[in-house]
Amino acid sequence: MNIRDFVRDIPDFPAEGVVFKDITPLLKSQEAFSWVINSMAEKIQDWNFETIIGPESRGFIFATPLSFKTGKGFVPVRKPGKLPYKTYSVSYDLEYGSNSLEMHTDALKKGERVIIVDDILATGGTIEAIIKLVEAAGGIVEGIVSFAELSFLNPRDKIRKDIKIESLVQY
Repeated sequence: MNIRDFVRDIPDFPAEGVVFKDITPLLKSQEAFSWVINSMAEKIQDWNFETIIGPESRGFIFATPLSFKTGKGFVPVRKPGKLPYKTYSVSYDLEYGSNSLEMHTDALKKGERVIIVDDILATGGTIEAIIKLVEAAGGIVEGIVSFAELSFLNPRDKIRKDIKIESLVQY
């Protein structure tokens, strides 16, 4: 299966000069989406972790079925004001702006090992922010798995070398 056939480029979205990788055709195809989740599960099968972290909103789409498939818990990371309990918060830069993320203060136990699951690994800013949230909560990031990676943006340069990184597709 050529999984790239299920991703379309949208030029100048959400800002001029950005080529957005639209995954909605992938999500519509049960066969393609199942292939992605199964492939992600294979990539992480030997990793040591108890919990999957997924950022709002497209990270949820991949993290929750992967959580179900692996039998691991899921912790959401959301934009400010969306979580009802006390939170850790961190701000970060995107390839086309800046944002903040939050995670409940009781989401992880001290020493709990996690993986971060997202749709696209772009600049690494979102992942870098999530790593800070996990560490603020006392957790340990085992690795990161994403559907696609925009390697031309050099996201791995922002991520510590001791953290495993896997992606199914690279652009």
